[in-house]
Amino acid sequence: MKTKDNKTTKEFDTVKTFREIKTKISHDIQGMTFEQLRDYLNRTKIKAQS
Repeated sequence: MKTKDNKTTKEFDTVKTFREIKTKISHDIQGMTFEQLRDYLNRTKIKAQS
């Protein structure tokens, strides 16, 4: 039984993008107190669209 080699070029790499986002957030919040972290999360949260 042979498997197909479907090599396609990705225009958007989800794993890579989310890893970069998580790394940036981790760097931004490093060493913050709870209050600073809460303020950071409130400043950067995404508003839901209705």
